[in-house]
Amino acid sequence: MPMSRKTKLGLIIGFIVIGVGGVIALSAAKSRNKATEVRLEAVAPRDLTATVTASGRIDAKRSVDVTSDITGRITSIAVKEGDLVRQGQLLLQIDPSQYTAELSRANALLASSEAGLVQARANKDQAQRSLDRAKELQRSGNSLISNEQVEQAQTTSDVSAANYNAAMAQTNQARAGVQQARDNLNRTRLYAPISGRVVRLPVEVGEVAVQGTFSRDNALLMTIADLSTILAKVHVDETDVIKIGMGDSVQIKIDAYPDTSFAGRVTMISNSAQITSGTLQSAQSTQAVDFDVEVTLNHPPADIRPDLSATAKIVTDTRKQALAVPIIALTVRQHGAMPTEGRATDTLGAGRTAASAHAAAKPDSAKTKETEGVFVVAHGIATFRPVKIGIAGEEYFEVLSGLQVGDTIVAGTYQAIRDLKDSSRVRPMQGSGPANGPKPAGSN
Repeated sequence: MPMSRKTKLGLIIGFIVIGVGGVIALSAAKSRNKATEVRLEAVAPRDLTATVTASGRIDAKRSVDVTSDITGRITSIAVKEGDLVRQGQLLLQIDPSQYTAELSRANALLASSEAGLVQARANKDQAQRSLDRAKELQRSGNSLISNEQVEQAQTTSDVSAANYNAAMAQTNQARAGVQQARDNLNRTRLYAPISGRVVRLPVEVGEVAVQGTFSRDNALLMTIADLSTILAKVHVDETDVIKIGMGDSVQIKIDAYPDTSFAGRVTMISNSAQITSGTLQSAQSTQAVDFDVEVTLNHPPADIRPDLSATAKIVTDTRKQALAVPIIALTVRQHGAMPTEGRATDTLGAGRTAASAHAAAKPDSAKTKETEGVFVVAHGIATFRPVKIGIAGEEYFEVLSGLQVGDTIVAGTYQAIRDLKDSSRVRPMQGSGPANGPKPAGSN
């Protein structure tokens, strides 16, 4: 019996649906079996160097700010910025006329005090002789002098002695005034306190020098630095300062010398953080806390200057031929006891029975947590394996446990590692490392 048109149309639609479903199922199966393209690398021993990088400025180990102890107008400056000076060399002259006059006045006062002292001494000696005669007459018993006269002589002698002591004190005071006036006059000439280079000279002839006790910034006349020992003073974050030790070797890059690297050693680590407004308000602030670290350069260039910008790379630890993995290979996964785990050294792809896998772990009941690890590849399957890491070099982490030499791991790309799941199929990128199982790697 011939089929109706409606029946034929139904069969055609059914075939189409079955065909589309088959295509979709086949595509899904292919997608499940599709291997992710990754970069592979064999685990191998490497020399690793852990460093801490910090920035700061160049400074002299010893520098002195020259200020004035008196106030006066600058009449001459004997040096220029950048000049080399010797200790004791004349630097600057302040107008001495005011202090010359003060010295003359002090000398006159001293002369007057000394004249008064001579008169007081004469009066004292005369009063003492009169007292001695009065007492001698009194002892003779001839009634030639009354007791009242003896008492008056005693009083006169005591007053004369007191006047003499007062004149002596006044003379000493006048002498001190002369010394002070002479010192102030001497302070009008400023000499180099150390040998070095004039690295800062912010004043000109005609300006008024003020005492440093009023304002250190305004009182600064010049700065002399001894450039025989050069430091790089850098600021290290609180999370890194505990890694640094005295004597650690350092490589220093100075912006003014872009093609040269200088060697040095850590010679000072501060015990307290830098005092800044952010530090004082650290209880309410999230600003980073920095510590000062001083690095002494071994052979600084002859034309180096303070305040140049510098970056120090401080070597905190080294490892010779340590097992290492690329930093990019380390990732974090929610990890528990997996059936594919538990054979940390089984990288040859040897299978296990379902019973032994079940006995090893029960992922449904195990508590998971974020764990650092890498993806180990065997026979095209990437398996997440937790590892314990040590120091960090520039490109590689030290591996303390979890891997062995020759294990093949996924070393890139970053996107592939981020999206990779445990037991995923992978294939090596062109020019990548081994694809099937481990292969011993040489050291580098």
